[in-house]
Amino acid sequence: MRKTTIYLILILLLIKNTVSAQDIGKGNQTLGNCSSYTTKNNQLIFNCENNAKVLLQFCSGQVVKVWISAEGTFKRNNESFAVINEDLGWTGNINVNEETSAYEVFTEQLRIRVQKNPFKLQIFDKYQKLLFNDFNDKGFVKQGKHIATYKTLKPEEQFFGLGEKAGTLNRRGKSYKMWNSDQPCYGVNEDPLYKSIPFFMSTNHYGIFFDNTYKIEFKFGSESNDYYSFEAASGEMIYYFMYGDDFKQIIQNYVALTGKPIMPPKWALGFSQCRGNYTEQQQAKEIAAEFRKRKIPCDIIYQDIGWVEGLQDFDWKKNNYQNPKDMVKQLGEQGFKMIVSQDPVISQANKKQWEEADTKGYFVTDIRTGKSYDMPWPWGGNCGVVDFTKTEVADWWGNYQQKPLSDGVRGFWTDMGEPAWSNEEDTDRLNMKHYLGMHDEIHNVYGLTWDKVVTEQFYKHNPNKRIFQMTRAAYAGLQRYTFGWSGDSGNGNNVLEGWSQFANQIPVGLSAGMGIIPFWTSDISGYCGDIKNYDAMAELYVRWMQFGIFNPLSRAHHEGGNAVEPWLFGTEAENITRAAIELKYRLFPYIYNYAREAHDSGMPIMRALFLEYPNDTETYNLDGQFLFGRELLVAPVVEKEATTKKLYLPEGDWINYNDGKTHYKGKQWITVEAPLNVIPMFVKKGAVIPSMPVMQYIHEKPNYPVSFDIYPDKVGKESSFVLYEDDGESRDYEKDIYCKTKISAQSKTSAYTIHLNAREEKGYKPSGARNYIVKLHSGTKPKSVMVHSSKIKKEKTEILLQNADLVNEKITYSWDEKEGIVYVKLPDTGQDYQIEISYVL
Repeated sequence: MRKTTIYLILILLLIKNTVSAQDIGKGNQTLGNCSSYTTKNNQLIFNCENNAKVLLQFCSGQVVKVWISAEGTFKRNNESFAVINEDLGWTGNINVNEETSAYEVFTEQLRIRVQKNPFKLQIFDKYQKLLFNDFNDKGFVKQGKHIATYKTLKPEEQFFGLGEKAGTLNRRGKSYKMWNSDQPCYGVNEDPLYKSIPFFMSTNHYGIFFDNTYKIEFKFGSESNDYYSFEAASGEMIYYFMYGDDFKQIIQNYVALTGKPIMPPKWALGFSQCRGNYTEQQQAKEIAAEFRKRKIPCDIIYQDIGWVEGLQDFDWKKNNYQNPKDMVKQLGEQGFKMIVSQDPVISQANKKQWEEADTKGYFVTDIRTGKSYDMPWPWGGNCGVVDFTKTEVADWWGNYQQKPLSDGVRGFWTDMGEPAWSNEEDTDRLNMKHYLGMHDEIHNVYGLTWDKVVTEQFYKHNPNKRIFQMTRAAYAGLQRYTFGWSGDSGNGNNVLEGWSQFANQIPVGLSAGMGIIPFWTSDISGYCGDIKNYDAMAELYVRWMQFGIFNPLSRAHHEGGNAVEPWLFGTEAENITRAAIELKYRLFPYIYNYAREAHDSGMPIMRALFLEYPNDTETYNLDGQFLFGRELLVAPVVEKEATTKKLYLPEGDWINYNDGKTHYKGKQWITVEAPLNVIPMFVKKGAVIPSMPVMQYIHEKPNYPVSFDIYPDKVGKESSFVLYEDDGESRDYEKDIYCKTKISAQSKTSAYTIHLNAREEKGYKPSGARNYIVKLHSGTKPKSVMVHSSKIKKEKTEILLQNADLVNEKITYSWDEKEGIVYVKLPDTGQDYQIEISYVL
């Protein structure tokens, strides 16, 4: 009886899958049979039934553009908002091998096979492994305006990406929408959110960018175990297939298409403080003074939207700011930079500016009336929505936004750019007409068009100066103009119950990084919820801070008048918070190195483990930990009252960063002690970590000793790191004006050799004199230390560290027996150093 029941269940499941496969696209347009092809340069066009055509454009041997045109015209309303470069190195002609049943094209990395009857696209790697495969004849299905493509789903295939999304990192078995949405206090599986980045990666060695700006849906096996799909409400079926040996290579191919991330000013990588009612001059000065008094490092004080006199005239609110230019100057003298908010609308209450924009035709219009669309807004009353797709708007907006910049403000956070109150249910917004199209097409790129104007106008008015712009709403390609934060996180019903929302910020941030938002932050403390009991909130605040300091753009922020300055949560929380922020500042040289790597390759600083360990399937479902660069692993505590943390260590040998001594083998799960003052953090054996002394703001001291913590590898293995430096403020980095210094160390049977290479200068070198402090975590007392084969003098560790700022020709070393560290202090001459530290066997 049991066997009969099992057989019946299996038959029913088979029938269900067969029916669902047959039902896909029933009565809709598909491609049918393929009858012929044509070639031109790097393009191959297949002719299918009902005039449909399929374009394969070979951007490189790894990247292929696929454009399926139902009418065979290959026309789109607008050029891509995201893709800026399709010439990725393809040379030569396309050679098509025609067989009885199929066509084939070979690149150096791929074999592309097109089945004729019916049309079916298959892509193999050069070893004939099938990577990507149309599902039956459903490679293209059109119903009315709706378009979809279905792909065969392999049993072991996993998916990652789509940018800043809630939920788990692994997308398998789930569905996601792209429709930029204002979702305050969003849940751990809320979808859609603020940003639309239709780029994902498969464990089957490929990535897909779906270049469509309409409402999109991805279904990664949520309908069937046989197929996955991506589909759009309208527009063209255009996607880019990107092969990669690993996820890093796929990301590099995506960045080659959509552009490199801009680097922030160096101070943006410090700590920043905000609050919903940060809207007063005296308040800003008092908050700044308190940070300096309590010696809690901080670089940025934000001002929220209430700073403006009229939305959005960029004039300071007269009753709140008596002398804003002087305020900004005074804050600057203490090392603070001010960032102010801007919204993409003009309030009707701001009559002068609204009438100016309305007369010039700078607002989005209502197709029912032909007049400016009347947009409700959370503050400031009804507004006109500025149409950033209209070319003339850029200079007009740029002149307005330059006003606070001329007062010394250093940048903006662009808020509410979905635009707010335009979620899926707000269907009246679909009556908005932009210069470049109807709102259903422009909605997802509206924030991007705004961010583009903000940045390009900043550059126009402030030549060769890096912009600080942090945005909430965006589309693929945002990295060319802006940075990001995760919007209104936290629990609005009960702020103390925000632990799950806090925990979900880890995968949200890691996913954002894979959408090429390497410079990102969560609102530390969570944005949502009234804080009525600061003692009760202290634990959640501390744990969020311990995660937040690894967000490259660390910002504490909360709604309304709910203050979240560190000193409000009690002495213990203040001290732990200070220590966490100080750790961030010490690691600044390390972070800045990875900021440059993010610019060069798109790789995020805060990264999912599978980006570095793609063959370790255990890393595919790790949502509670991350790598910080390549060398550091961080596993924040995200559970209430937890004092331990269970985490996974990938291959290699790992050292507890907090004690510098406890060693662990990789490829195992461990549980470590994690009281409130401890961030579970590990450094990989073989790592070299550059650092600097704690300062109250980034480069408070322009000349400071640079330390290199060396965690030596096994005998015969070499460790290395290349220190990257530039001026931190200008756009000269885009011209590769910088300097680099490589340090390498090798373990031998009875010695460690360390090589500090001569500095490679490309138009830049550090100003002033400074020392290098080499810190070898050997755990073994040295017999002797030699530099260039000459023995150097030993001194007490406390003396060496006290004199770390004192630059002279003297080279000394010390042995810290308690910590097991050998220190070597050398003046940075820019020249080569050969160091040998020998010890008794």
